[in-house]
Amino acid sequence: MKKIALIAALAATAVASADIKIGTVDMIMLVRNHSSYEPNKKLLNDTEKDYAKKVDRMKADLEEIQEEGKSLSEQLRNPMLAPAAKAKLEKDLLDIQNKFLSGQQAIRNEMMRSQQDMQGLEGRLLKATTEDLHKRIDEFAEKEGYDLILDVSAAPFAKKSLDVTPDILKAMGVDPATAKGSKDFDNEGK
Repeated sequence: MKKIALIAALAATAVASADIKIGTVDMIMLVRNHSSYEPNKKLLNDTEKDYAKKVDRMKADLEEIQEEGKSLSEQLRNPMLAPAAKAKLEKDLLDIQNKFLSGQQAIRNEMMRSQQDMQGLEGRLLKATTEDLHKRIDEFAEKEGYDLILDVSAAPFAKKSLDVTPDILKAMGVDPATAKGSKDFDNEGK
């Protein structure tokens, strides 16, 4: 909030002292239309599926352990068991229960690690995309003589005439009329 207030104060001061050229961009639209968006989305989906497969295999192993435990429990109900055999089955059952609890903990740990890895990967991909977009915006601003270009979401109000998103999209090789997230054409499903 302090950053927005500071930018607004600087902009107001600059406007009062001289003519400055200000623009706004819709960063979300730029990210969605960046050339890396679809490949990044696919990579994230594929990675998430790989993690899910690993957890599913772990769950299948745990189900086998559970079935083994059920089998041992049923054998323990046999009234004809010798005391030594009963003691061995009880020990085996205790080992199976410990193995089952360890398996459950391993699944929880794997799920947490997977989630952290996914968040890290998503963050790195988004950072690379936004760094490229900032470079493109800087180049556009320099070329067109802009003093300040803000993300429209950081401004409580901005005139539509300040929006340079279509120009940045064109510089990226994207037709603004068919861009994903376009206000006039919602083509996210295309």
